[in-house]
Amino acid sequence: MIKLLVFLVLLAGLAFGFSTLADTEGHVLLQFGDTEYRVSLVTGLVGLLALTALLMILWAVLRLIFRLPSLVGLANRVRRQAKGQQAIARGLIAVGSGDARLALRHAQESRRLLGQEPLALLLSAQAAQLSGDRRSAEDAFRAMAERADTQSLGLRGLFIEAERRNDSAAALGYADEALRRAPDSPWANDAMLGFRAAAGDWRGAIALVDQAISRRLVDREEGRRRRAVLLAAAALQAQESNPDDALSLALESLRMTPGLVPSATVAARRLAARGDYAKATRILEAAWKEAPHPDLAEAYLGVRQGDSALDRLKRARTLAKLMPHARESRFAVARAALDAREYAAAREALDRLVLEKPSVRACLLMAELEEVESGNQGLVRSWLARASRAPRDPAWVADGMVSDDWAPVAPLSGRIGGWEWREPPQALETHVRARIDADRFEQQADAPVPAPIEILSAAVPEPLPPAAAEPVAAEPVAVGPDSPGPAPADSGAAPAEVEQRPFRPIVPDDPGPEPGEPPRRGFRLFGN
Repeated sequence: MIKLLVFLVLLAGLAFGFSTLADTEGHVLLQFGDTEYRVSLVTGLVGLLALTALLMILWAVLRLIFRLPSLVGLANRVRRQAKGQQAIARGLIAVGSGDARLALRHAQESRRLLGQEPLALLLSAQAAQLSGDRRSAEDAFRAMAERADTQSLGLRGLFIEAERRNDSAAALGYADEALRRAPDSPWANDAMLGFRAAAGDWRGAIALVDQAISRRLVDREEGRRRRAVLLAAAALQAQESNPDDALSLALESLRMTPGLVPSATVAARRLAARGDYAKATRILEAAWKEAPHPDLAEAYLGVRQGDSALDRLKRARTLAKLMPHARESRFAVARAALDAREYAAAREALDRLVLEKPSVRACLLMAELEEVESGNQGLVRSWLARASRAPRDPAWVADGMVSDDWAPVAPLSGRIGGWEWREPPQALETHVRARIDADRFEQQADAPVPAPIEILSAAVPEPLPPAAAEPVAAEPVAVGPDSPGPAPADSGAAPAEVEQRPFRPIVPDDPGPEPGEPPRRGFRLFGN
């Protein structure tokens, strides 16, 4: 509406101007030699406008004629650009669908139409990778590395190709050059971090993590976790050559991650070696509350080298009070009780572990307990057999691999802090069998012990003389304290006494005590 009003106002002003000009008296005189042309003012103005328009049209025509070759070239370039972009689009679709032949054809067409354009080079590299032509892929990535706008992409492609052919030196060179030219490149930072960690250059790796945190290439929490892991690795490396440095590194790591097991054990052992038992104990207790671990229990029990086995048992019970429901607490008490020959305490802890889940460690400790307490080789063999098929205990797991020792870097992915303390993958059959064994063990523990049954004396008739011997039906033997014996024979002879022997129940899958073995104690295990 406003535009319409403005247009009407302009139109009215223009009409008013022409009408005013027409009413104004005057003329325009144009003299050419001796000839004069005299026209009115309106006619002269209209003629001037027409001449101006004619000159503008003539100039446009002449300019088009002189620019015609360049315009034809521009049109050809635009057409080639459009066809090249279309070839790139189709080639990328072919790469995504896995059609190597079609991708190569479109890559060649795009290179012919666009030359060294970044997208054409990228399509050529991807098509060559898809077809397995590594040399062509490297040539394309090298061409991209020579351009300022695709330098990082080209170096990353060359880095990947070097890793594929297991050329670590070349891969390290490409990553180092990429980090030097683009310090904010995340992939270059991660690649150099992996190389330094693999070489054991923990201090260089820590410097890279600090740089990544300052440049915000990684999340702050993730950066702190990586730094704590690398500090723990440096502390483990320096604990033999430089104990003081190892202690400072471990303490710095614990300030970031209090539950990191390697840092806690290194710091506690170095403090205990200095005689600072209180601080070592506090560090281990704090780490134990975060994540109970066998290494922490071992370091806690051995914080004083001169402690007796009973002192170690007391410390194990103190540790168990911090995390009473943790399996590692019961394992620590059971191990210390076995060393202190407190078999009742060891059996109490192990019974709860076996009832909960009979794992490999629990079965092996039960076998050791039976060996040292009763010497019953039947039960020992039974527990060892059960340990061979029991579920595995928690271990360090990373990339599908299991290890008893911690490492700062995952073996396959190279991730910093990739090892986790958890149960390794196990078959479903193992869990089912463990549950069945635990139920049998619980039933055996709750079942009442059968009372011994005595066979009372019974009268046995005297044999008849041979001549008068006839088949006689056997009399039933009465069992029980109040049961009368069988009727006496006709001969009236005195009944003979039968030897009294206690009844011993037969336990399946148990070979029984061997000659000279002491009486058995504990639960008897049924078969599988």
